[in-house]
Amino acid sequence: MENLDRKTVAILATNGFEESELSEPLKALKNAGADVHIISEKSGKIKGWANGDWSNEYTVDKTISEVNESGYNALVLPGGVMNPDTLRRNEDAVRFVKSFFTNKKPVAAICHAPWLLAEADVLRGRKMTSYDSIKRDMVNAGAKWEDSEVVVDEGLVTSRNPNDLPAFCSKLVEEVYEGKHEMQTA
Repeated sequence: MENLDRKTVAILATNGFEESELSEPLKALKNAGADVHIISEKSGKIKGWANGDWSNEYTVDKTISEVNESGYNALVLPGGVMNPDTLRRNEDAVRFVKSFFTNKKPVAAICHAPWLLAEADVLRGRKMTSYDSIKRDMVNAGAKWEDSEVVVDEGLVTSRNPNDLPAFCSKLVEEVYEGKHEMQTA
């Protein structure tokens, strides 16, 4: 397993994120040695969504106004419907997402989270996947959409739904490891 010691990863989320799509990547990254920060619109706690209802709360480490991409090696975007729909209307969140692409750092997005990528206008010509109900949105944003468990395209890791989490988390850790390596040699 890759050692992500001295790597810092941001997870951008707000109320209504699909809980497993935050908790599983968080656990995988921490188990690999990464320092992980949950970033949100406001300080305090954000509430997950699981099995059709509100679920556990997670402590926000930093607000979107307190951070920028330079402090992070990678970005994770959990899905759920409410979470990315809220964040894509936040200009600071969209700018934060776009800055990872500008600086060629790994970004992992699952389920409905690619709505944020479409809003940031970073999908043109990229291979990716998402929850099937937003396929048309991704194609309209210029993506080459495919129905696969996990798709990796130059540091962009995407998956369809919580069933894909094992593959998603594995590729996420691999890309964070490789992305940091590339940044060190650049």
